[in-house]
Amino acid sequence: MAKDVNVIIDIESPTPRLGFGKPLILGSAATGKPYKTYADLASVKAEFGETTEEYKAALAIWNQGDAAPAEIAIARQKTGVDSETVSDVLERLMKEDWYFLVTTTTLQADVEEFAAAIELDGTREYFTRSSDLVVVAALKSKLYSRTTVFYHTTISNYPEAALIGRVGSAPVGSVTWKFKFLQGIEPLDITNTELNEIHAAGAITYVTKAGRNQTSEGKTLSGEWIDVIHSKDYIKANIEYGIQILFADTDKVSFDNTGIAQLESVTRNVLRQAFLQNMIAQDDDGLPLYGTNFKRRSEVDPADRALRTYNGGEFWFDLAGAIHETTIRGLIRK
Repeated sequence: MAKDVNVIIDIESPTPRLGFGKPLILGSAATGKPYKTYADLASVKAEFGETTEEYKAALAIWNQGDAAPAEIAIARQKTGVDSETVSDVLERLMKEDWYFLVTTTTLQADVEEFAAAIELDGTREYFTRSSDLVVVAALKSKLYSRTTVFYHTTISNYPEAALIGRVGSAPVGSVTWKFKFLQGIEPLDITNTELNEIHAAGAITYVTKAGRNQTSEGKTLSGEWIDVIHSKDYIKANIEYGIQILFADTDKVSFDNTGIAQLESVTRNVLRQAFLQNMIAQDDDGLPLYGTNFKRRSEVDPADRALRTYNGGEFWFDLAGAIHETTIRGLIRK
């Protein structure tokens, strides 16, 4: 898709328009199947039947009740004669409206290809499942920041799809992916040592803590937080979208301080919304920790002005993050 706006965000350590809560279930069949949106489970059942993997994944998503997305998308990769490669199928699907990818395949070679392709694209996230920690560890060695692996001894009921259904449609940045109850998924009865081994391999899982069934972590294979990647993508895409709309709806964005201020205003509006959705932290006085620095016309290279290209805009923000663990000390006085 052609565009005139390119936003680059680097995560400083330590540190068409997408529907950012919309999952895509990708199956496979000899005839393939184009991208299609579904608004309820009955429609999926009518088209695919209850025994298909696509239906099982959709059920896991919509089983999460009010937290589940209003709609999902399903497509199938063509197999057999004239089969589609991973590159082929993603090339046609990247033009569509979705953010979270769930594949019905769990074959290691397939998962590695999808993970690599999603990482290279840099605009979506891939959730997969595994019952083999050796396979998970092999994936972790790639340090993919856009792939999350859900480990469970039972993966036929799509625990990773359930997690997307539970969390993915919340306002971006407003939730963490840890501590979440998943309807229809049984917690693993494991020791702390076994849980640590799962996390060390690079996966997350589902356990019981303080009598509550909940997800054990909220990380991708690289160790980055899922909500950080989600927030980064949201801010980048919305600044690009907002400025592209500004260009389209304005007779001319002048290459002067007024036009530059328009670009900065769009950027600040997106950052303000990100702050309201709890992506961006606040200081001790409750003020949002973000800022912009857009060079004035006089500070811009004349060669850029001649090319009508403005490269002088910058912004920064502090991630709000989330508290996942705590140590609280007490003192008994006699």
